[in-house]
Amino acid sequence: MRRSLSHLLQSAAVPLALSAGLLTLAPARAQVRLPRLVSNGMVLQRDADVRIWGWAQPGEAVAVSFLGKTYRATTGPDGQWRVQLPHLKPGGPFEMSIKASNQLTVKDILVGDVWLCSGQSNMETPMSRLRDKYPDVIAQAANPRIRQYEVPMSYAFTKPRADVTGGSWIAADPQTVLKFSGVAYFFAREINAKYQVPVGIIKDAVGGSPAEAWLSADALKQFPKYEQQAAPYRDSAAVAGIKQKEQAAIGSWYRQLHQADQGEAPGQTPWYAPTYAATGWKTMLVPGYWADGELGLVNGVVWFRKEVEVPAGMTSKPARLELGTLVDADSTYINGKLVGTTGYQYPPRKYDFGADVLKPGRNVITVRLISNGGRGGFTKDKKYELTAGGQTLDLRGPWQYQLGATVPPTPGSTTFQYQPGGLFNGMIAPVLPYAIKGVLWYQGESNAGRTGDYQALFNGMILDWRQQFKQPNLPFLYAQLPNFMAVRKEPSESGWAEVRDVQRRGLALPHTGMAVLIDAGEWNDIHPLDKQTPGHRLALAAQKVAYGDSKLVSSGPLYQAMQTAGNKATLSFSSIGGGLVAKGEGELKGFAIAGPDKKFVWAQARIEGNKVVVWNDQVARPTVVRYAWADNPEGANLYNKEGLPASPFTTAADALLQGF
Repeated sequence: MRRSLSHLLQSAAVPLALSAGLLTLAPARAQVRLPRLVSNGMVLQRDADVRIWGWAQPGEAVAVSFLGKTYRATTGPDGQWRVQLPHLKPGGPFEMSIKASNQLTVKDILVGDVWLCSGQSNMETPMSRLRDKYPDVIAQAANPRIRQYEVPMSYAFTKPRADVTGGSWIAADPQTVLKFSGVAYFFAREINAKYQVPVGIIKDAVGGSPAEAWLSADALKQFPKYEQQAAPYRDSAAVAGIKQKEQAAIGSWYRQLHQADQGEAPGQTPWYAPTYAATGWKTMLVPGYWADGELGLVNGVVWFRKEVEVPAGMTSKPARLELGTLVDADSTYINGKLVGTTGYQYPPRKYDFGADVLKPGRNVITVRLISNGGRGGFTKDKKYELTAGGQTLDLRGPWQYQLGATVPPTPGSTTFQYQPGGLFNGMIAPVLPYAIKGVLWYQGESNAGRTGDYQALFNGMILDWRQQFKQPNLPFLYAQLPNFMAVRKEPSESGWAEVRDVQRRGLALPHTGMAVLIDAGEWNDIHPLDKQTPGHRLALAAQKVAYGDSKLVSSGPLYQAMQTAGNKATLSFSSIGGGLVAKGEGELKGFAIAGPDKKFVWAQARIEGNKVVVWNDQVARPTVVRYAWADNPEGANLYNKEGLPASPFTTAADALLQGF
């Protein structure tokens, strides 16, 4: 007969350690527990209503002791408890004790300013990707008063999550800082230096995420189209079925690709082997895309191969191979040894490898490149080089190539984390009880092309978060999209320019600030390496919006109004600071003008006092002026004397208000 648990615990035959383990399983009293954010190393918000919360047995008394005072609560029927600490002064480190049927201690607590840093991949981009651009910044990053908590990617559709799925607070040092958001770290570094208070970063971003994924269920009710889009994902069984089906299809695609790839065919020398004779292979100039050449639009695997002569001084030393960025996924070999692999196009290929790979004389570099959509290749205007022992070999120029396999395009898959409401429920809802100073936001790339919706979504999200955080004046600071993609020589329409104008118009909401980044991007990289500029300009916005420095010039010129007389349009601006200037002291550029026919032509422009006069003799009656209106506006050079760029804009009052 099975003996009862209580009988086992009373038995002297049960070892003490086993008894303790069984006690943790006993259902009579639940152990008090804390959300993951409330943990060792946390930063609490100064001068605010700070909530400490958690879970225990329903009806259980909980006591929280901090800075010599004790705060008490009793859990409700749902097992939740919460206490509120009075406004705290900056400092630390401190300890906190939480006591119920058990006792917990949270150590190394700082009190300072906490910023929620969210958006998509440019907020997510870690310092590790920037180590070559900012080696000194990383080497000097030992500052325990700057800390980050990274919220793991998580989505939910049935209801908001009560807790994040993982993560821990880490203090900045030359090693840990590599995990910090680059934008957020540069921001935090400036705020910490300026105000001498600890700064906590909650990194809560997901690459590629659209604005609608970050809206609460209540906010989605304002947008029937997106609420309807979200509805099917509330069926967990259906979601599981979609995942299983899509994963099977993608798995089948890769198996088919592997089986068809002649470069890895069984029974023959693999094409990455240094002994393989690449006779009959054609050549292509690298960097470049095979769709532009003889191969054309091909999905599948293309192998690339280059033989290089390596001097003896580069051997027997650690080395690095840089291959810019590749479209889409690669496995890269040197002399038959795998030195690196990357599964998608955006990360820079910087492959470090050991001293035993290179040899004097002939060396063979081989890249197995998979294209999922047909336009594979090597991104232009990037580094392609081999470095070791202080010497560098330029790898640009002709490479041999051979088609390994052709298959249909990769089957489509559902990006569940991009569906409306999912990221709010999974990653924002669990953070809501945590007191914060404000929000940093860097997003918009994934909403380009749907700009009529984005204006309402963006403004709606700001208001939604303020309501959800119960902070109606919550500072919301955001990065405007930088310059990106190829330069166009004539005035044209631009989805990225439209997003920037939506972001500019978002400043009409109180307690908002914007960092203009039209001079901080890269034409060939959606993830520009300059993260110091956005961090700095967001810090300027914070000083004015969140810290009350009303005298600070925190922004470049912002368009206000237009007056016309004859064939000239006169534009006025706010945030002119010490005055308007044409950067470089040359001709003012970047303006386009149109009459009633809405056909834009480049315009002449000059600064007259605190205004800009714009005209083109071919436009007798101007009705609309645009500035820096392009994906990658060339030459746009209107700044203020403080060195901050003017925001791109259109004077059209009703622009982008379509949608919904």
